[in-house]
Amino acid sequence: MLLAVAAFSVMDVCLKTLSPHYPPMQVTALRGLSSLPLITAWALLDGGPAQLLRVRWPLHLLRGALSIVMLSAFVYALRSLPLAEAYSLFFVGPLMITALAAVVLHERVHWRGWTAIAIGFAGMLIVLRPTGTGMLTLAGLAVVVAAAAYAISAVVVRVLGRSDTTQAMTFWVLALTCVFAGALAWREWRPIVDGDWGVLAVLGIAGALGQYAITDAFQRADASRVAPLDYTALVWGVAFDYFLWHTLPDAMTLIGAAVIVASGLYLIRHERVHVEAEHP
Repeated sequence: MLLAVAAFSVMDVCLKTLSPHYPPMQVTALRGLSSLPLITAWALLDGGPAQLLRVRWPLHLLRGALSIVMLSAFVYALRSLPLAEAYSLFFVGPLMITALAAVVLHERVHWRGWTAIAIGFAGMLIVLRPTGTGMLTLAGLAVVVAAAAYAISAVVVRVLGRSDTTQAMTFWVLALTCVFAGALAWREWRPIVDGDWGVLAVLGIAGALGQYAITDAFQRADASRVAPLDYTALVWGVAFDYFLWHTLPDAMTLIGAAVIVASGLYLIRHERVHVEAEHP
């Protein structure tokens, strides 16, 4: 999981590097295209091509659309936001997942869990600072939209996981992202500058490695044990911001991020204890 978080952080650095030079939808398509060959090879070697065809197409199409919303919104935000600030807001995603799972999948969430979710959203408001002096901008709101799309997609994955393989889910979300985003970006498509091919190579490798590592992590251990490591992305974000762009998050952003992370960690721990109590 630590490797996955590091790899995805490197991928986000590549997305932020590309975002000022290409339209958000083109960067979204390039993210999928750069990793798709490696993910395709993995899927064919681990399970074969048949698993890619026996799938629930409507849900995969929905995930493809959600992937476009998530990536394009996040890429748009990275044009002006530092990584650490974008991560601070994106961390509300796990809280949204728990809330949506309770409403859509009827998973049980106790009042302590709902309290943690409410506190986490309060942390999001601290980061956004809706007084007009903070991150309440189109970029900040775009991260919240990306987090919401991520949360909905995660709930769809829980449903798909009952019938489809991990390889099929990974392959089709990337393939559909390429098709949908490529079609939407076609009219504004800009030629790739020679100096950006190296960035695309790193983007593809980091994205594929991160996807494989996170899949392996959740296969080896309970989600409640590895999910908290996702918050180490904030450390990578601060480090990359400082060394590459010479910027650091302000105090209010760090306070809001701390509230969101603490709420997420409490929620994960609370749900694990609750499950262990019900199934000793």
